Amino acid sequence: MDLFIYLFVALFSVLNPIGTVPIFVGLTQNDTKKERSRISLWTAINVFIILIVSFFIGQYVLLFFGISIDALRIAGGIIIVSSGFSLLSGKFTKKRGINKKAETDAQQRNDIALTPLAIPMLAGPGSISLLIAFYQEHNTTMEIIISSIAILAIAVAIFIILKSAHYLAKILGASGIVAISRIVGFIVIAIGIQYIVSAIINIIKGNLS
Repeated sequence: MDLFIYLFVALFSVLNPIGTVPIFVGLTQNDTKKERSRISLWTAINVFIILIVSFFIGQYVLLFFGISIDALRIAGGIIIVSSGFSLLSGKFTKKRGINKKAETDAQQRNDIALTPLAIPMLAGPGSISLLIAFYQEHNTTMEIIISSIAILAIAVAIFIILKSAHYLAKILGASGIVAISRIVGFIVIAIGIQYIVSAIINIIKGNLS
């Protein structure tokens, strides 16, 4: 249960579905309720596929390119910390590459579930590197099952949040969403720093032994 909670919270912090609410509202403001539900469902499915593939296949990508897990932790930690600072400063959407032109293009397309919603807004380098590093430390059969359930739970949470996005935007308002995003940003920074510290400690231990 502890493993499930840890991975769920870590992924929720990095993915930050709450911070996606105002963008989702803006991109789907002219859509029907049924169409919003469909986009929410496919966004969640796409995120689940991206995360589960990263979790199981990511290690082989590292082997192919000769990248050590500690190097990945440091790189992933930097990306995660960067995302956290973006959340704290209120520049998160800009960091995710959603500028005005991209937003306009997305509004004109029929389906935005894969891009820009699933990629790069939700499943980005931070969450992918987090999962690859997580698999290295938790790869027993039971741990893999629990981790897969946590990834599924995140996808379900994303679906619920996006499906309720227009309702949440009315309740929380712009200031409420900003406040939540900044709290999440602080947690994201802590997770990123922990990854970097763990990698540095492992490197030092490896050189001393």
